[in-house]
Amino acid sequence: MDVMPLLLLVAGSTAVAAAARRAPVPAPLLLVAAGLAVSYVPGVPEYTLDPHIVLPLILPPLLYTAASESSYLGLRAQLRPVALLSVGYVLFATLAVGWVLYLLVPALPLTAALVFGAVVAPPDAVAATAVARRVGLPSRITTILQGESLLNDATAITAFRVAVAAAVGEGATWAGGVGEFLLASVGGVGVGLVLMAPLHWLRTHVKEALTQNTLSLLIPFVAYATAEQVHASGVVAVVVVALYLGHRAWEVDFATRLQEEAVWRMVAFVLESAVFALIGLQLPVVVEGLGEHAAADSVWYAVVVFVAVVAVRFLWVYPATWLPPVLFARIREREGKPGWKGPFVVAWAGMRGVVSLAIAFSIPHTAEGEPFPHRNLLLFLTFTTVIGTLVVQGLTLPPLIRALKLPGRDTRAETLAEANAQAQASRLAEQRLDELLADERNALPGPLADRLRAVLERRRNAVWERLGQVNPVTGESVDDTYRRLSREVIGAERDVFVRLRDAGHIDDEMLRTLLRRLDLEEAAAYRETA
Repeated sequence: MDVMPLLLLVAGSTAVAAAARRAPVPAPLLLVAAGLAVSYVPGVPEYTLDPHIVLPLILPPLLYTAASESSYLGLRAQLRPVALLSVGYVLFATLAVGWVLYLLVPALPLTAALVFGAVVAPPDAVAATAVARRVGLPSRITTILQGESLLNDATAITAFRVAVAAAVGEGATWAGGVGEFLLASVGGVGVGLVLMAPLHWLRTHVKEALTQNTLSLLIPFVAYATAEQVHASGVVAVVVVALYLGHRAWEVDFATRLQEEAVWRMVAFVLESAVFALIGLQLPVVVEGLGEHAAADSVWYAVVVFVAVVAVRFLWVYPATWLPPVLFARIREREGKPGWKGPFVVAWAGMRGVVSLAIAFSIPHTAEGEPFPHRNLLLFLTFTTVIGTLVVQGLTLPPLIRALKLPGRDTRAETLAEANAQAQASRLAEQRLDELLADERNALPGPLADRLRAVLERRRNAVWERLGQVNPVTGESVDDTYRRLSREVIGAERDVFVRLRDAGHIDDEMLRTLLRRLDLEEAAAYRETA
């Protein structure tokens, strides 16, 4: 097996993603553009998107990362809009976009058109999360988009399977389709509910951090494979397990949480970078198979489909937002009258991604003994739709939000809430410390007891200091100055330890112990003010 193409993909996409952090354009767009540019460079290997790799091996960890970082309470509070988008919108888009394509392409069977509708129906979890983080959407809109993108893949994959069964002549019916959807969704929830408690028990009872993190890396694959084994939705199972484990992550020991955060950030960064680069690299694959269709016709179909995909989302989002308050007084009293700006952003933030391409490559080559109708054209239209939504909507979303003047996150209010929470925790911690020190079994010298109290006081004051004035000379806030000075003094100690090792006064093992202690102190200083 030649591993060089894989190494080139990971190294190249990581380099582009790292450079994108300093660019004003979101990283997904630069990665796709880089993939498009590189795809025709002589000597570059041909990368074909294999759905048997993407769906079971790449999708689960990306979903797990996004779901574990999501708010279970926030998603529960926004359950209605999330369900309307992740289930209702996907089914509506499958039918509407499929009908448009059926009317557009001569001799295309309706069943094949519905297959395409299911392929392009789900907005992408990775794209939505990446753009939402970058543009600073209001928290409610971010929660809705994240919740939608976590669950809509299950709806789309189920709709795709039903449509393919009808297209290849397996006698699919509406009743059968509903039954398969219920089996996939309810079964996925059931598998997630069965797995989440034992997995959490393992996470809290295995005390070695490396073992726990190895278990953490296996969890999304176990949940996905188990659900798929019983013909349930692996996507739903992964999301259910991740939401539960993320909600109860506080019960896991600190060493595991620190390592787990670093490991999953690295995994998500590498996978997200490779996924978006792979999208761009598919261009030669989809274009080469388009020989039977005229270029002008294919471009015309792509433009119409892109407009239809965008328009259909608007046709669903506004009624789904405005009708519930009109029809139900309780919703109207709780949420008030919805405006038009928030739904507009939700409708415009419907970027498609690698899941659509992976599903498209799953379209069978034959149907009822004949070549699948216009399969190469469907692949091409999927590719252009993904690229079109990522580029057009991804590039215009930040200026759109600025133009609409949507209120962003209220950082001052969030800091005040954090400060109040920290103050309450510190007061109780000080009371507990006094109780412990009153017991003669816990006797400490005065300086050490004072150090414990000083740590609590510093942690309590650090949050309040973020609301203070900036330094008139440097322009730094108080916490920025504290962080910089902490790094300077810790760096001075680190230099001394290295010199002592080089001079032979301490060995490498002792150096690593001392450096780890400094690293933890530096991390603590950063976290107190971050």
